[in-house]
Amino acid sequence: MTPTWYDVLGVERTASSEEVRAAWRAAIADLEPGDRRFRSLNEAAEVLLDDERRAAYDAGLEPVEEPVEEPADQPIEEPADQPVEEPVDRTAGPEPAPAGRGVPAWLLGALAVLTAAMVVAAGYLATQPSDEAIAEATSDAQSTAERSVVTILSYDYRELDADQRAAGELMTASYRAEYDKLFAQLAPNAPDLKVVVSCEVVASGIVRSGEDRVQVLVFVNRPTERADLTTPRTYRDQVRMTMVRSGDDWLVDDMQTSPTAS
Repeated sequence: MTPTWYDVLGVERTASSEEVRAAWRAAIADLEPGDRRFRSLNEAAEVLLDDERRAAYDAGLEPVEEPVEEPADQPIEEPADQPVEEPVDRTAGPEPAPAGRGVPAWLLGALAVLTAAMVVAAGYLATQPSDEAIAEATSDAQSTAERSVVTILSYDYRELDADQRAAGELMTASYRAEYDKLFAQLAPNAPDLKVVVSCEVVASGIVRSGEDRVQVLVFVNRPTERADLTTPRTYRDQVRMTMVRSGDDWLVDDMQTSPTAS
């Protein structure tokens, strides 16, 4: 049988959206974005995290046959063997201890080197962030990325200056310079076309994590209104965001946006 999107993510067909999202995040955690399996996992998540697309997909799947359980064989209990007590010779005295030997000098030297290496390793490990610290930092960066992408990718032709300032406050200085260049190209035509773009986060996952730098992949829908469109058009994109720590905050240091597979 052809694997389903549920098989790709390793979840049951009855899995909730939260279970699908958790399985997708865990599956892409150690994969490179160019990996073929990475793309398959993303396509599976796009379908199964969209209620309408999932319902249409489920309607085309073959029904699952319930396995018939066969009665298990009853184990045959066998009498436990009784332990046999060995006779104890109480007349014999204790065995003499083996004669001691001196420790070779080379062994003492090796132990000294090993001890020194362990001390150095312990000192190094003490300076490294704990798994809990990295997990907490990753969670904070992911939450900030989801909030930031909505502000950065949304704008209204009637409030362009305010939208640009709000987005710039969420970025590092270096990336703000790149963003301002891009916004300068969009701004002149926005009033004539009456462009209004909003942004909705569908799902997100971690590409790489660290204590001070985290890469997050965010799937978004971008409903767009324009004077040349009779009805609003929704664009589905995936945004790869690089988040860096700045004091107690996380800032966007890079964004790469591309359309998701249809």
